[in-house]
Amino acid sequence: MRDAYAAHEALVAPARRHAEFWRLLAGAGVVALLTVGLGILYRTGLEALFQVVPALRVDLTRSDTAPTLLLMLYSFGLVIVAVVVAARTIHGRDPLSLVGPLPLALRQFGRVVGVLLLVHLALMLLPPYGGGGETQVVSNLDPRLWLMLLPLSLGGILLQTGSEELLFRGYLQQTLAARFDARWIWMGVPAVLFGIGHYQPGVAGANAPVIVAWAICFGLAAADLTARAGTLGPALALHMINNTGALLFVSVKGEMSGLSLATLPHGLDEVEKLTPWLVLDFAFLLVGWLAARLAIRR
Repeated sequence: MRDAYAAHEALVAPARRHAEFWRLLAGAGVVALLTVGLGILYRTGLEALFQVVPALRVDLTRSDTAPTLLLMLYSFGLVIVAVVVAARTIHGRDPLSLVGPLPLALRQFGRVVGVLLLVHLALMLLPPYGGGGETQVVSNLDPRLWLMLLPLSLGGILLQTGSEELLFRGYLQQTLAARFDARWIWMGVPAVLFGIGHYQPGVAGANAPVIVAWAICFGLAAADLTARAGTLGPALALHMINNTGALLFVSVKGEMSGLSLATLPHGLDEVEKLTPWLVLDFAFLLVGWLAARLAIRR
């Protein structure tokens, strides 16, 4: 019987040359230190720019306005730089080997994006968004401004999702798979770390564990797609379509709402009101993952 994850070897093979566990720890340290250090430089540079041009000043602690959310999304490019440096210096890897064969990755990305757009359009016609259900969203950005910002917004989301896929399904998953055969390790550890990164009790309150659970499920789905496809293309497509919907179309009121057309009338910490939407997010993830699997079948 054909191994469903046979294509994963194309990603793992380059990591086998330097698969010592100390290299993974050292590489993770390099990623963490570089990300923090470059982040400080990024913020310092912005503060210096605001001093020179006060009219550009924004509150960098917020993400509920278009400028601040764009600045935050583009800052994820620093994570890409950090991962590239760690892969090159600690493991001697060509950073593109983390992505897989580029032409194949692009084809798979496009195929999955096309399928997911159709799936999400169909789901959006059902309640609570449409199909006779009560629409519980309120207007946020002016549509004309939203369209003007759309290229920048999509570029920022591509950087943000791309950096996370490169780190979790690229660097961590592949390096662990080169060292350990057990799938629960190379799939599960990055997924759990990805989930922990989404833990925000100060923002989400009692909903925080549910959001972490969703993120872990997403990490497992993305790991599965990566192992089946042999590239990061499908996982990136799933991630980008999910975040585009959550950040550009209907976002939760408050944090991360600066670029969305509409918002829900309640925050992440309102358990009863947000529960139906969290259930919907799990449904979107399940259907999207299955549709992406069909899209990449050979």
